Amino acid sequence: IREDLNQRAARALGVLRPLKIIIDNYPEDLVEEFEAPCNPEDPTMGTRTIPFSRELYIEADDFLEDPPPKFYRLAPGREVRLRYGYLVTCVDIERDKASGDIIAIHCTYDPLTKGGQAPDGRKVRGTIHWLSSRHAIKAEVRLYEHLFSVERPDEIEDYTSTLNVNSVTIIRSAFVEPSLVGIKAGDHYQFERLGYFCVDPTSSASDGLVFNRTVTLRDSWAKALSNKKTP
Repeated sequence: IREDLNQRAARALGVLRPLKIIIDNYPEDLVEEFEAPCNPEDPTMGTRTIPFSRELYIEADDFLEDPPPKFYRLAPGREVRLRYGYLVTCVDIERDKASGDIIAIHCTYDPLTKGGQAPDGRKVRGTIHWLSSRHAIKAEVRLYEHLFSVERPDEIEDYTSTLNVNSVTIIRSAFVEPSLVGIKAGDHYQFERLGYFCVDPTSSASDGLVFNRTVTLRDSWAKALSNKKTP
């Protein structure tokens, strides 16, 4: 399935569990547009533009305050690459005064690194995706997992006891890039770094976009965590 969708699914940026980052040294009223391929496997599908501004959403999982080894995403004092954008460095953490929860990450950007490459040749290992908070479109995303918690439920006398209670997760506060306005039910997209998604038949621009995950992408960090847990 992955190989087939990789060839024909258009790419898009989506953020499932948003965490705001604020680029302190980026002009407040500036909006840039970055060009990205619709599908790098098929150049005939053309390109799309992605707006970039001072305040962005990133995946909450792409930031750790106290990162373990081999975590190359955003962390205090660390520089990462914003896909199709700039190199940014985390300089501060903004917290809710009552709960202490992180509500925003403050960063600075290097204006000489447009496109993600440093002219001085410095190496940046981590690349994360993002969305401009003022341009992102809210969406509902449904994540499907295996229906059963065992490989052969037919071998269990009471197979209902093996039903996976977490077989579906509904995220109602996800965001997608603005190029997805006007999409049609049944269209397939690869949300970069997240997986392949199909537009639900109930989805509409007026009532809200709804996406169902067809299959995940291979995630090297998730695999590393899984291997670490395996005795």
